[in-house]
Amino acid sequence: MIRAVLAAAPLDPDAREARRLLLEELADPRYRAAEPSWFDRAVQAVRDWFTSLSVPTDGPAVPIAAVIGVLVILALVVTALMVAGRPSLRRRSSVRGAVLAEDDGRSADELRALAEAAAAHGDWDEAVIERFRALVRALDERTLVRASPGTTAHGFARRAQAVFPAAAEPLRRAADDFDGVRYLGRRGGTDDYARIRSLDDSLAREAAPLDALSSAGDRR
Repeated sequence: MIRAVLAAAPLDPDAREARRLLLEELADPRYRAAEPSWFDRAVQAVRDWFTSLSVPTDGPAVPIAAVIGVLVILALVVTALMVAGRPSLRRRSSVRGAVLAEDDGRSADELRALAEAAAAHGDWDEAVIERFRALVRALDERTLVRASPGTTAHGFARRAQAVFPAAAEPLRRAADDFDGVRYLGRRGGTDDYARIRSLDDSLAREAAPLDALSSAGDRR
């Protein structure tokens, strides 16, 4: 094609004429079809960009894709560890919650009435919480076990075990039930409430041994 154009042109064209002839030739559709499309140019630009993002080392260059892959894996591992660790962290912090608020002046009988009302309505979470509080308040009212502000369920259970050693296991389990429902998101049930109510009633009828009272007094 170029030869044909040149053959038809003057043998010695000047610079302007030669430029015109060349532009006419390059305007031919066959040449335009051979040019890369915008998609081809975009793909090549992305390839060039990734190629330029190589991490230099003492040895061969490390492709950035490999580095990104390692970072993604590390991020997933860290995220999994954080998610798996949250329940235990929450458990350690939650069990420190007090049984009774500092401004809670309700009596044992009032707390028992609230617990019974909650149980009658099937609100076992509230029933478990209030019945354990009633147990704590009752022993405090009898001056058998001190329930100072900030006392935790297990802290109180340990003090009560010194006064009622035969009830050590029921006290520990009742404290577990209270913490589980009040602070750890566990749902209370009829069995949980029945255990705490039975323990409260049993301790209310039982007189503390004198030697246990003396031992508990030394620990206060």
